[in-house]
Amino acid sequence: MVYTIWCGFWFLALFLVLFPFMFLFLQREEWKPYAHKLNYVWGRLFFWIIGMPVQVEYRYRPDPRQTYVFCANHFSYLDIAVMGVIIRNYYAFVGKSAIKRAPLFGYMFAKLHIQVDRSHANSRAYSLSKGIRTLKSGRSIMIFPEGGIRAKHPPKMFHPFKDGAFTMAVQQQVPIVPISLLNNHEIFPDKKKLRMYWHPIRAVVHPPIETRGLTQADIERLKEETYRIIDESLMNQSARVAVN
Repeated sequence: MVYTIWCGFWFLALFLVLFPFMFLFLQREEWKPYAHKLNYVWGRLFFWIIGMPVQVEYRYRPDPRQTYVFCANHFSYLDIAVMGVIIRNYYAFVGKSAIKRAPLFGYMFAKLHIQVDRSHANSRAYSLSKGIRTLKSGRSIMIFPEGGIRAKHPPKMFHPFKDGAFTMAVQQQVPIVPISLLNNHEIFPDKKKLRMYWHPIRAVVHPPIETRGLTQADIERLKEETYRIIDESLMNQSARVAVN
């Protein structure tokens, strides 16, 4: 419990120190990439202070000048912070609209990212349209294609993936980069009793799946291929833990 309090204190303290600069950079569209970089600084400082190494196996290093749709499994609220430090591209998260109710953090998320209320079709259509426009502008998209933290038995993902990420990628003919977040659910489980446990964070960034020449008819195949790639690393990690 002491470690959980320590982590919570530094998570909030660092955010409060950096928020005035974030607020400034969020006021103009051309300044927003600097707010995004501050999020990276925030994450790096946080994991360093709490003594938690971030170990990433880059089977592919995304080109910061290129546009991608990043797809990762989602078992823990820690996933958002981890994604902020392992991917350096300027991207927009597609996340739940409920986040905007969080003081200060919600303001930052609403100004910098894309919100979706999955219970309303109009909101889903709006977020899809905004995601496509975002990709068209040259900015990447980061999305959890399970549609939230929905898996009942991590590290087994919820199946099937939602269509949105793959529709965006095909519409704009940009690559999909699968990402396996291997053990965030062990560090910060999605449970009512919040508790942070110390483990080195482990993730795998996989080679991209090309979408050039693909159409809506290929969506199901893309979903299954992305699922398979992420799942294989998750299952391999689970097997290694079981052996040890």
